[in-house]
Amino acid sequence: SGGLAKDVLEDAWEKGFTASLMDLSADNAVALLAKRLEKAPVPMLVFVTSTWTGGTPPPAAVPFFTWMLDAARPLDLFEGVRFVVYALGNSEYKEHFCTAGRTLDNRIEVLGGKRQVPMAEDDDAGRREVFGKWKDSVWVSQGARLMGNSVQFIDEDSDISSDMSSAEEDDDIEEPAAQSGLTDLEDLGGVFKAGKGEKGAAGGVAILDKPKKMLNDRLAASLTKQGYKLVGSHSGVKLCRWTKAMLRGRGGCYKHTFYGIASYQCMEATPSLACANKCVFCWRHHKNPVGTTWRWETDEPKVLIDGFMSNHRKMIKEMRGLPGVIPERLAEAQTIRHCALSLVGEPIIYPHINKFLQMLHAEGISSFLVTNAQFPAQMESLVSCTQLYVSIDASNETDLKEVDRPLFPDFWNRFLECVDALSRKGQRTVFRLTLVRDWNMNEVQGYADLVKRGLPDFVEVKGVTFTGGNKPELGMKNVPWHAEVLQFTQSIAALVSDEYEVCSEHAHSCAVLMARKSKFKKGNDWYTWIDFPKFLELQAGVGHFTAVDYMAKTPEWAVFGRGDANDGGFDPAEIHYRKGDSRVTTPASTRPATPAV
Repeated sequence: SGGLAKDVLEDAWEKGFTASLMDLSADNAVALLAKRLEKAPVPMLVFVTSTWTGGTPPPAAVPFFTWMLDAARPLDLFEGVRFVVYALGNSEYKEHFCTAGRTLDNRIEVLGGKRQVPMAEDDDAGRREVFGKWKDSVWVSQGARLMGNSVQFIDEDSDISSDMSSAEEDDDIEEPAAQSGLTDLEDLGGVFKAGKGEKGAAGGVAILDKPKKMLNDRLAASLTKQGYKLVGSHSGVKLCRWTKAMLRGRGGCYKHTFYGIASYQCMEATPSLACANKCVFCWRHHKNPVGTTWRWETDEPKVLIDGFMSNHRKMIKEMRGLPGVIPERLAEAQTIRHCALSLVGEPIIYPHINKFLQMLHAEGISSFLVTNAQFPAQMESLVSCTQLYVSIDASNETDLKEVDRPLFPDFWNRFLECVDALSRKGQRTVFRLTLVRDWNMNEVQGYADLVKRGLPDFVEVKGVTFTGGNKPELGMKNVPWHAEVLQFTQSIAALVSDEYEVCSEHAHSCAVLMARKSKFKKGNDWYTWIDFPKFLELQAGVGHFTAVDYMAKTPEWAVFGRGDANDGGFDPAEIHYRKGDSRVTTPASTRPATPAV
């Protein structure tokens, strides 16, 4: 029960509540709770409790239960206090199943408490499904909105959402486990001291005259723990695993195979950690803020670019001395050639995105920008980047709502407007499909229709990546095999074969590429790679240019069906490393040269 209570606590923080854990087995638990109930604002109490042998509460929590059941307790002890109870038990003990939770739930109501949702009774053997549904019902009872398989707090007038800054905590409440040393808790109650409510009410959502920071301390700590280097008040950078792999001669990412980037010279960053979707497959576990408009403090582009480059280079330096790192590549990696603006969040809503891209290009860095197809106006006004992606996470309105869980009520119209806007762009454009088995792989024709409408230069089809976590929404059963991704892509290609053809694959990323034949195929040769120096030259000029003006020939090993059939688009100059392989570096004679600047 302790771990589940911590789960509720973390969810509360992410949704903007100020919350603390109280260990009901602690000697001062009764005193702390009684003292808290005397203060305003009235808290919301979330009790998570298990039942022991004979239907008794956990031994360490018996003193608290004894105090609660004492007839001397006033009947208005919990007057006006909102509460919910999650009870955990073992169904083998039928007559005593969840008895402790039932007792607590009934007693609080007798003492004046206001039950927000029915008590949940869960079995040790199947806790995750019941627990998740109960938790969602708790948030909905407090004003959250159901969004596909998720719930979010959205203030309709202000767009201030689940990234709401936390208020200061009272000094006399026990601090969370990380600070108080609580580890193996038998029974916990979460005290929500500030909740979502009417504007202007105590503890409610308020609209501030001064823009607030995007990240509060809780969110910043959570993202930092995941390995992000935060820059300014709304941005971050992180070292990609393929950057690390290529530094060791163990192969590049799919962008290396498809487009010719040097993965060890690529920086992964975002100027906006906030997003307007809560995608079911989000590889950042929804630790980032959400919002539909930009209402935060805004950092200048130079601050972000300097911060990104500085932090990226520091992370590269930390690779020094690791087994297999190639010294020449480590030195070359200090010169950043590419920037993948796809780390997390929605980069296109950053107010200075155009100036940011221009300054990035001035540094000699190419740009790969990904947008989640919810901001058509920003897409229309976007300046040229090296390659512009639109995420196509479903082929119809119903599936898109389930998969992306968008905040905008008119999400489908926005999605289609972004598809139309992409068709009018002159730079290289890409549809990015992330396939999730049992979620969005049902309607091939729908994807083909979207391709015909948006006419992207390329269509990347990639299998979802399983990211684990304490409470994953997807499992390995939802991750398609590369063969499935290839077959799905070929099915789409067959429906648009007059213009598109499968041209490359990267089996190690479970990714396949389709491209427009009329633009990127000359005779039997493909030209999907990018002439990066030419792009930087063109964008620095004043004339109009298009995607074909900076394309480069794709090497034979990267063309679908022409390289080693067993390597699936893996660069033959790299070592195909497998776990347990004793080889740790690439022979100098076979190392690929650094792309010319």
